[in-house]
Amino acid sequence: MNYIRKSMDELNRLSVDEYKNISTFPLIILLDNVRSMFNVGAVFRTADAFAVKKIILCGITPKPPHREIHKTALGAEDSVELMYEKSAEEAVRKLKAKNYKMVAVEQAHGSILLPDFEIKKDEKYVLVFGHEVNGVSDEVLQLSDICVEIPQSGTKHSFNISVSAGIVLWQCYYK
Repeated sequence: MNYIRKSMDELNRLSVDEYKNISTFPLIILLDNVRSMFNVGAVFRTADAFAVKKIILCGITPKPPHREIHKTALGAEDSVELMYEKSAEEAVRKLKAKNYKMVAVEQAHGSILLPDFEIKKDEKYVLVFGHEVNGVSDEVLQLSDICVEIPQSGTKHSFNISVSAGIVLWQCYYK
């Protein structure tokens, strides 16, 4: 087979205005004290690819506009709706009051493996990703309805937060 890369026209990319008018995937991503602007940008880019409804940035998580966020987001910070909350715990409480299921992505006792996690069509979900070293805060972890763990091998037993977001979103989107 002689593979030829698709042109930009063939990819049928939406404009930012078109993106804002499509039916989004009914998920919210909450970043709990994610410190790296590059990780934040990468999560925006991945969220755009899966048409995620919104990203909520909490605590020390950097906010657009910023050159380093844009470097990895490539403009997705303009298409995906964003919100900032000083406290991740408060943001979670507000979302739970609106009947969102809180899904912490974390290695924790009692977690379920990602392949066993299924999105129910009649439920609203928030995927919570935490700090690059410390993970999802204890306060948010205790407020979570579900804890999902990505099965891993190797010596590090961790993924970069932006990689974790990509893996989890892909699983939710295609399962």
